[in-house]
Parts: sequence; C-alpha cells; structure tokens
Amino acid sequence: MDRQEQGRPEAGGWVPGTAAAVCCITADEGLREDCARAAAVAGAAFEAAPSAGEAAALWSRADLVLVGADVTELPPQRRDAAVLVGRGSDRGLLWQRAADLGVDHVAELPEAAEWLVEFLGRRGSDRSSGSVVGVVGGCGGAGASTAAALIAGAAALDGASVLLVDGDRLAGGLEASVSERGAEGLHWPDLISASGTINPEQLRSALPRVRGVGLLSWPASSQRAARIGAAAVSGAIGAARSAFDLVVADVGRGREGLEDFAWACDRLLVVVPGRLGGALSAAQLLHELPPVPVGALVRGRPAEGIDAEQLAQAVDCPLVGTVPHVRGIPAAAEAGRLLEFSRLRAFRRLAGTVLDGAHLPMDDGEALAVGARLASRGRRAGR
Repeated sequence: MDRQEQGRPEAGGWVPGTAAAVCCITADEGLREDCARAAAVAGAAFEAAPSAGEAAALWSRADLVLVGADVTELPPQRRDAAVLVGRGSDRGLLWQRAADLGVDHVAELPEAAEWLVEFLGRRGSDRSSGSVVGVVGGCGGAGASTAAALIAGAAALDGASVLLVDGDRLAGGLEASVSERGAEGLHWPDLISASGTINPEQLRSALPRVRGVGLLSWPASSQRAARIGAAAVSGAIGAARSAFDLVVADVGRGREGLEDFAWACDRLLVVVPGRLGGALSAAQLLHELPPVPVGALVRGRPAEGIDAEQLAQAVDCPLVGTVPHVRGIPAAAEAGRLLEFSRLRAFRRLAGTVLDGAHLPMDDGEALAVGARLASRGRRAGR
C-alpha cells in the first residue's frame, strides 16, 4: 500500500478539461464533503453513496473510487484505482481497513488533501476503458465456451481490441478450440507466481493472438493444470482491462471459476439452452453469482410453446440476445477453427450488443437488484 504522497504529479499527467469520474462511498458527511472539495479542485466529476449496496451503479462506471473508513464491504469487482480515505486520528483503523478491503492507497484527510487532488487529476488521463464480460453456462453443456469465443472473435472483427480468457481450468484448455497448432505465448501457468501490479502493455504483448483475438488460456495438454491463485487472476484481469477494449471470460460453472473469475467481471452473461429445464437450472445458478448485472443468452431454437423472452424471464434476468445453432460449429471447435464462425452475421450482431452494453451504466432497476443481492449474500468484495 502507498501512503499519501506529497510530490507533484509526474510529467505528462492530467490536462485540464479531461475530468475523471470519481465515486465516493461513505456515510460520513464531513469526509464526503472533503472528498467532493478535492474532486472539484481536480476538475473531476463527483458522485457519492453512503454504502456499497447503493454504490453498485456508480462503482461500475467510475474511473476512481474513494472509500471511507466507515465502509466494511465493497462491490465485487476488483478496482485497482481505489483510495481509502479517513482521519489521521484513525490511522490504525485506516491501515487495517485498507488491508481488509484490498485497497492500495490511503489518504489521511485533511492532511493529504493536496496529494488527493493531484492523484485525482492524474486519473483524468490515466483511466482505463476496457470492460470485462463473463460468460457462464446456465447448465451443463449449455455452450458457454463456444459463445464466449464467438463473441470475442466477432467483436475483434468489428475493430475492438479483445482478449478471450479461459476461466475453466478443468476444461482441457480453451485454446484447443480456437487454435489449430496451439498458441505460442503467455499462458495461465506462467502467472501462477505473479504478485503485485502487472504491466498492461507487457501482458498484451506477451499473450498469443488467434485471428486478431488475444488469448489467455490453460495449455491444451493432458498434464495437470495447476490452479491459479485469486490474486493472480485479479491482477491479470485488472491489467487486461487496461490493455483491451473488451475482455470476454469463459467462466466455468465450478466453484473455482465462480469464485475467482466471475467476481472479476463487470457483467455476466448466462447461456441458457432453449428448454425450460435449462432455464430453471440457470435460475439456481444466479444465486451463486456475484452481485453484478446479469443477462441471458438463449442458445438454439426454443422448444415449442416457449420463446427466448420467456426463458429469460424464467431465469429472472433480461434477455441480451440469442446464440443460433449453426451446423459445423462442433466440428470446427474440434479442429481448432471455432473462430472462423465469428464472421457470421448473427454473431457479429450479438457481439455488437455486448459491446454496446459493456460500457453502459446500470439503470435504477439493475442497481437496486444488485444492491439487494449484495446485502443478502453478505459477502465481502475485493476478493
């Protein structure tokens, strides 16, 4: 953790007029006013909420988060740009709370007000715009890996810089479906011992690329795939967020995938086969997901007497789109040529919907639902 700094911003820092968006979470009115004052001096847009549950919508769109020492839990997504703020008289509590929440910077106000202004200013030109969308199967065999790969490939064809992340360690390596000869470059095992901040550009340059898509996968091998620690996952996804426009994570249905990868996502897409039993299974899965916005992707043609909207309603989340059944996709995946199908219009349209929605803030209904789920789960974020 970095103590508040008193030096000037480094060269090439904030330029007036490039305001960052600051979210402040605290029920302490005096602390909130101090933070608002610092944001105003830095030229940063400022929004506040008294608790983590009520800050869910702000958290997803802010460039930087200020967390009051009175806050004991955070929304689930890991944020590298976060500062714990409080009074110097509570120094012991501040550092303990920062460690508990996984926050890297601490500012003791009002002493550190000048540093905070400069830190907020630097964020104006240093913000990351990438979004992390997780794709998870609502039931076994739903086709989440296929959907994730095709969305990533189609988004890349439309000009976005995209990373496809393999989040299912026991699935045999996603690269086998998208690369005929294996992908040369960085894989998850290379990050097992990663600690601290990962340089986004170094990560991007070290990753293999397949048909214009960056890939972070376990190797397609019969050798034991060692588990990656939650800290390494969080660090890699955080760096990827800064290096790519869109990160698409294939989240496994197992506890490991849900705990380590789903919690790193901004939004989740649940793939539901076109039958009521699959929708009911997906509805159960929703109770295991982190409190972030969730949408449904309906795969294939729905069974007679039911449509995609009804299936999404059965899952209790909005319909994002449909994943059509295309003859030849299973064989292409077996041959490592799955991404060839990304060019189809249906997948280009679906990727456009995901891209458009990835950067949108939650509406009031979503924010309330996320806040309620966070409160009911009672789980601490900053995993």
